Amino acid sequence: MVQAIGIIGAGQMGNGIAHVAAQSGYNVVMVDMNPASLEKALKTIDKNMARQVEKGKLSEDDKATALARITTTTAMKDVASCDLVIEAATENEEVKKKIFRELDETLPANAMLASNTSSISITRLAAVTTRPEQFIGMHFMNPVPMMKLVEIIRGLATSEETYQRVVEVAERMGKTVATSEDVPGFIVNRLLLPMLNEAAYALQDGVADVKSLDTAMMLGAGHPMGPLTLADFIGLDTCVAIMRVLHSELGDSKYRPCPLLVKFVDAGWLGKKTGKGFYDYSDPANPQPYR
Repeated sequence: MVQAIGIIGAGQMGNGIAHVAAQSGYNVVMVDMNPASLEKALKTIDKNMARQVEKGKLSEDDKATALARITTTTAMKDVASCDLVIEAATENEEVKKKIFRELDETLPANAMLASNTSSISITRLAAVTTRPEQFIGMHFMNPVPMMKLVEIIRGLATSEETYQRVVEVAERMGKTVATSEDVPGFIVNRLLLPMLNEAAYALQDGVADVKSLDTAMMLGAGHPMGPLTLADFIGLDTCVAIMRVLHSELGDSKYRPCPLLVKFVDAGWLGKKTGKGFYDYSDPANPQPYR
């Protein structure tokens, strides 16, 4: 039975996974090389749990208990006692492979490894370890505390036991599981990212301005937020990275990243996290469209 979960990366996804894991009764060890990132992550978790308390979804006592279950560290070796370690580092295959090689040497033989990758092959990541049968994809949606879905992705060697144990973990976290084959983009990003990329093409081609494109999809297609707003929320660098994976792995020109989207990334306009993307977030209450 999984009792302790390690999380590699204290960014937006990592701290969200730590939040739901601790709230679900798991002991959590969150690892990041940057102490400031760990401090920021704990503040974010505290703030998000406080919001749950205000809404009556969590008691003050349960919040305090959940926060006490989280420990932070800059040393990878500190996850050695964990039954499952979830990697939530940057969407870069070589970075992830380096992490998994180190984890494979650190963890006991019975521990499981999972990647929160949104597009990289689980089979390839598993192949750098000595335990591919205990390796799986566990792709959470952002923001993790609010979104109910977890995509579970089996690599070529993933065992049935690993799959069942990880499904149990996801369900204990209050998530609904959708199982995907190990294909580029899995389910959600295979369908979603080409739409966001096409919205960037529509903007580039002068079909409409930012606000009109977002309004049209919200009111015409019933989407809770427009595609360009959503791209900003995901991070434009992440959008480009996923489109490049889809393009290179599937070889179809329809997955080519929109040049305007790439230009934004080159400019450092990565969306909400940098304060500027398709919208300018200088005034968070009233974001202003790029054009």
